[in-house]
Amino acid sequence: MEWLDSIWAPPLIGLAGGVLLGLAARRGRFCTLGAIEDAAYGHEWNRLRMWALALAVAIAGTFALSAAGAVDLTSTLYARTAWNPAGAIVGGGLFGYGMAIAGNCGYGALARLGGGDLRSFVIVVVMGLSAYMVLAGPLAALRVQVFPVGSGDWLSTGYADLFSSWLAVPPLVPALGIALLFCAWAFSDRSFRTDAVAVFWGVVVGLAIISGWVGTTAIATHGFSAEPVQSHSFTAPVGETMLYVMTGSGGGLSFSVGSVLGVVFGALIGSISQGRFRWEACDDPGELGRQILGGALMGIGGVLALGCSVGQGLTAFSTLAYSAPVVLGAIVLGALLGLRQLVRGFAPG
Repeated sequence: MEWLDSIWAPPLIGLAGGVLLGLAARRGRFCTLGAIEDAAYGHEWNRLRMWALALAVAIAGTFALSAAGAVDLTSTLYARTAWNPAGAIVGGGLFGYGMAIAGNCGYGALARLGGGDLRSFVIVVVMGLSAYMVLAGPLAALRVQVFPVGSGDWLSTGYADLFSSWLAVPPLVPALGIALLFCAWAFSDRSFRTDAVAVFWGVVVGLAIISGWVGTTAIATHGFSAEPVQSHSFTAPVGETMLYVMTGSGGGLSFSVGSVLGVVFGALIGSISQGRFRWEACDDPGELGRQILGGALMGIGGVLALGCSVGQGLTAFSTLAYSAPVVLGAIVLGALLGLRQLVRGFAPG
């Protein structure tokens, strides 16, 4: 328990989960954009099934541990802040479109950076900068005016609470039911059931999300730091990490800083262990321009939506927050639009 009071506890907990996520990206090819692209253009669904399995593990584990008192869901961002549906849709769409034209989401860019891809370094820097411009910089006031976010109303609860009140059962029951549906869909295909690598890394991603909830709850419950109860996300935390690296202060050593660095470190380990680490750069100015624009849109969109493809698509979804499927759906639609532009243009047919 004394260790939980250390300034190293939050970043080390974030680092551990981040390493798992980085390894999953490199060794398991776990990737949001890759999963969407595989399904839309290759008619290959295994990476989407990995995502569903990760969700099943994260939801079941989070609510089981919440019922046991090891996870405090009432103290998360998604329980304390009422989301703005318009911001979720617009932000998710911007994030998904930016992800497609940049070629990576924030998580994917960090993982590729760990493999030596300097193009991803550009995406990470631009995304972190634009996120903080909208979150706390010169565009923050405009964001609040256009997409105001309140607190304390029904929008701050989630689907587990809704179904719990309808069915007069504990929230764990509907949560396990939803997790079972995701799990059933993931394993409904034989090619996925026999793909041990995909199954293993899907489970690992789910466990990484759970580790964040458990670790930060333990700090909030037994420690004295002001670390919030949270798990992994990669939009504003990238900006927070940049601020800490540049100034040594900012938000200080935090779970988010450890998480971001952990993904890079885990991806580095994964790429070296596979013999795939190599330096890469942009092929032409047009590619660089797309990555800069995509990174900026992801930073803006992630802040408006209160999370990215991981922050909402996995972390918020593991709490069954109302915002999660809305943002994730908007991200998918935005990504499909961006991919269509890159592959076929906007011409009919």
